[in-house]
Amino acid sequence: MDQTDHRENKAASGTQRVKVAVVQAAPVVFNREHTLKKVHALAREAARQGARLVLFPEAFISAYPRGLDFGAVVGSRSEKGREDFRRYWESSVDVPGPVVAELGQTARSNSIYLVIGVVERDGGTLYCSVLFFAPNGSFLGKHRKIMPTGSERLVWGFGDGSTIPVFDTPLGKLGAVICWENYLPLMRAAMYAKGIEIYCAPTADSRDSWTASIRHIAVEGRCFVLSCNQFNRRRDFPDDYDSVYGTDPEAVVTRGGSCIVDPFGSFLAGPNTQDEVILTAEIDRGQIVRGKYDLDVVGHYARPDIFQLHVDERPKRPVTTHASDTTGEEKWPLHNGRRVAPRADK
Repeated sequence: MDQTDHRENKAASGTQRVKVAVVQAAPVVFNREHTLKKVHALAREAARQGARLVLFPEAFISAYPRGLDFGAVVGSRSEKGREDFRRYWESSVDVPGPVVAELGQTARSNSIYLVIGVVERDGGTLYCSVLFFAPNGSFLGKHRKIMPTGSERLVWGFGDGSTIPVFDTPLGKLGAVICWENYLPLMRAAMYAKGIEIYCAPTADSRDSWTASIRHIAVEGRCFVLSCNQFNRRRDFPDDYDSVYGTDPEAVVTRGGSCIVDPFGSFLAGPNTQDEVILTAEIDRGQIVRGKYDLDVVGHYARPDIFQLHVDERPKRPVTTHASDTTGEEKWPLHNGRRVAPRADK
């Protein structure tokens, strides 16, 4: 056997191992610049511990606004609530933009895959998004949460099917599903069909039921699941943060519960509900194949003769402009300021 054959056999036998990390911490709420500094420091520490992939929680830049009501009741919004939204919008992230460039630099300086939850702004709308970066600092892409939960719908827009990527990396096929999106069975099925192997689940849910769900997803998808939540106290929020959590600086607002689970539902790290922490674990991609021996829900364990899922990944734009050039010939449609070729099937 030559050297090439040996390497291929080693990969096929599942001996490839890599260390991954989830960062359970608190951002500097509504302060984008200070939060970025914390991201860089925590990513550097995770890399120092040997992690090649580092996951941060949902809405880490700059906040998951837990406990805020944004002054809303049915039929009315208060001026204070509008000001809370303005402050939230001011601390959010343009994609692309300066924050994306800085996060790319964080990934490059630490030679890591960086996956991080941000609050993305697009015009006057905010989205709960996850950004992906490669070790060379390049921005791989994003996922916008397609289904905000409960009152999140007041402050976050809905993503569409155009941002549900799975990236083929040397570490494995990498993607993210945010918080209660994971309770959409068809969303999970779509990710399994993309061959996801490292399933990132940044969240704001620290209940025991969430941990049970994460273990189920790992078993169902025969993938490694990295669940990452914030741990924060009242002191991590501004003094004028008017929420149901009062003013006691030591009151725990979010208890974490981050963990890393293997394809058989076993904990490799966590769950931790005590403090800010970086959890690391070595994952063996061979476990994925061993698990799919008897359960592959989009393969031999599927019944496509009975059940089928159709996924529409085309972007949905509210405004499409058609224009003619000076010769009278129709130009390609204008989408968000850029010309886009018409679909071939039209």
